[in-house]
Amino acid sequence: MSVTSRYRESWEGFWREAPDAPGAVLWDAEPALTVGPHLALFEPHLTDPALPLVDLGCGNGTQTRYLADRFPRVVGADLSAAALEHARRADPAGRAVYRQLDAAEKDAVRALHAEFGDANVYVRGVLHQSRPDDRQPLADGIATLVGERGRAFLVELSGAAKAVLRGLADGPDGPPPKLAPVFRHGLAPGEVADEAVPAYLRSAGLTVLAHGELPLITTEYRPDGTRIELPSQWLVVGRTG
Repeated sequence: MSVTSRYRESWEGFWREAPDAPGAVLWDAEPALTVGPHLALFEPHLTDPALPLVDLGCGNGTQTRYLADRFPRVVGADLSAAALEHARRADPAGRAVYRQLDAAEKDAVRALHAEFGDANVYVRGVLHQSRPDDRQPLADGIATLVGERGRAFLVELSGAAKAVLRGLADGPDGPPPKLAPVFRHGLAPGEVADEAVPAYLRSAGLTVLAHGELPLITTEYRPDGTRIELPSQWLVVGRTG
C-alpha cells in the first residue's frame, strides 16, 4: 500500500510554495523549542545511540540538521521531493543524507531498512497529517525501520488541537498567514484520536515505553503577540521481546 497521488501532490504543492526562510512554515520552530526538548525525553530510552537516526517526515530539514550534530549518522526522509530540495539547499555540507520515502509503502520502507539497518526514529506530526487508510501502514513502517534494536519517538497533535486550529481558521481575519497554506493545500492536521496513536503502534508490534503531553510549538503568533502552541502527546516505542 502507498499514499494516494492526490495526497502526495498536496504535499508537493505545499513545499513548492513554501519559502526557504527559517520559520516560514507553521511547524518549522527552532530546534531549541522542538527536537531539543524531545531528545531529553528520548535519549534515556535509546538502547544503542550509535544506530542511524531517521528523521521521518523531515520536511525542510530544520530538525534533521540539529540531529546531525548529535548523532553519528542521520537520514532525513520525506514523501515530498520538493521538501527534500529545501532540506538539501539548507545543508550544503551534507551533514545528513536525504531520501524520498513513502513510509506507507512496505517495499520502500524495507529498502531503506536494508540500506541503513535498524535505526532510531524521530517522528514529529506525521500520523495526524496522514489519510486514515495510511495510518496503520505508517506505524508498520516505523516498526520496520526500528527493527529489533531501535527506538522511535513520536509527537502527534492531540484531539484538543483540532479545536484550536479551527478557532484560528474561523477568526474574523481568516486563518493566520502560516496556517492558511495548510488548509489551502488540503492538508488536515489533528485528525487522529488520542487513543488511536498508541493503538496503531501496538498493532505494528511496538511497545509504548514512555508517554506524556507537551505543546507542539509553532512559528505563528496570535494578534496579542503570544506564540501559538498546539496540544500534543509524545510517545517512545520499541520492541521489547
